[in-house]
Amino acid sequence: MAQTESRLEAVPQSTLTVDAPVSELPGITAPSDMEKVPTIVQAPVVPPAMDPSQFPDGGTKAWLTVLGGFCCLFVSFGWINSIGVFQTYYETHQLSHLSSSTIAWIPGLEVFILMFLGPFVGKAYDNFGPRPLLALGAFLHPFGLFMTSLCTEYWQFILAQGICSPIGIACVFYPAVTTTTSWFLRRRALAIGIVVAGSSLGGFFFPAMLPPLINRVDFPWAIRISAFIILALLIVANLTMSARIPPRRSPLVLMSFITPFAEVPFLLFAAGSFFIFLTIFVPINYITLQGQQAGMSISLSNWLLPILNAVSIIGRILPSFFADYIGKFNVMLIMTTFTFLVVLIAWIPVTHALQSDSPSRPSANILFLIAALYGLGSGTFVSLLTAIIAQLTKDMRTLGTRVGAHYFVISFATLISNPIAGAILDAQNGSYIGLAVFTGVSQVVGTLFILWSRGMVGGWRLAKKL
Repeated sequence: MAQTESRLEAVPQSTLTVDAPVSELPGITAPSDMEKVPTIVQAPVVPPAMDPSQFPDGGTKAWLTVLGGFCCLFVSFGWINSIGVFQTYYETHQLSHLSSSTIAWIPGLEVFILMFLGPFVGKAYDNFGPRPLLALGAFLHPFGLFMTSLCTEYWQFILAQGICSPIGIACVFYPAVTTTTSWFLRRRALAIGIVVAGSSLGGFFFPAMLPPLINRVDFPWAIRISAFIILALLIVANLTMSARIPPRRSPLVLMSFITPFAEVPFLLFAAGSFFIFLTIFVPINYITLQGQQAGMSISLSNWLLPILNAVSIIGRILPSFFADYIGKFNVMLIMTTFTFLVVLIAWIPVTHALQSDSPSRPSANILFLIAALYGLGSGTFVSLLTAIIAQLTKDMRTLGTRVGAHYFVISFATLISNPIAGAILDAQNGSYIGLAVFTGVSQVVGTLFILWSRGMVGGWRLAKKL
């Protein structure tokens, strides 16, 4: 008996002792009235790097990674947030002979390629870590823009700006948000919010810089200067970002991208993201053109997009700070509701009033208010997206694959978004009411799916932190 007790005491802490009848033990036969004896059952072992106590939530390497991630988002999503500048410019210059919906395929492809490559870049991240991807992105993104500066034909813009550059963007965007996530747990939403704020600052910087720069040095050199700036910031990112969790090589298995969608909360959240991304870029792409149609000068209307992106810096950082305290799902739902209300009760009525011939017609400058409010609300969704995917992920070693799978679904929304918006604009002879209705309805549907996902995760009590 003493020997039995000593053997039980030697059992590691990762095991559990439960009572079971001897007759239920494999290979043992015993009378039904025999006493129960202890059975050793192996408990799940949490990888050390995944233990909540192991997340630094700060420190030099963690905050240097945030700095590098900020630079990555500045030149990746910040550039994507500037694509409205090119829609406006191409419609009045090199590609003025083409329809709005045809030109829209260039920015549409940029966003699609970025999202579509999510699973593949995510898998490469899980296998090799961030370093090779950051180096590849630092070459392809500026190279695509240098080639864009030489383009004169539609197909050339498609290849250089619509395909090559966004491949590089994907190679820096996903490592930036995924690597940052691995360093933080309690302050994760805030850290990602700071990183994603880089996209807002880039979305302010590039639209504010490009139009006057084009007027001063012409289009090719304006693009080249932008490419040099992007290259410099990506060098900083390569020098400052580091992975906390070592890569774990495994073969590419198609099911690893599909199995996350077997989880109902993940599937519902992906559906909500699809509908929100279906129209999230519509105001970004068209508000400058709407301002010009409403009577703004070209120089004044060119500030609509920078203002939208500048205010979204607040929407990316401040709500992310509160998300760590009251719940990421909760904050996202508050801000997506705010966004669709801005569209439904502000943008649609203002658009209708601007297109009327009434003497009481408001000034076109009111679009600055619409742009600021929309930037405030829409910025939160992008900043909390990865944080919520991480919240829905049990094994952080698969986060890159799961983030990629999520963005893969979103990619098809972004592919059809701009062409649909352009077709609506053409069909309504330049009226922007259809675009506003399309945006508002899509945002409502997306918010309802996210609410459903939250309910499946933790119930329907709205006061609960989720």
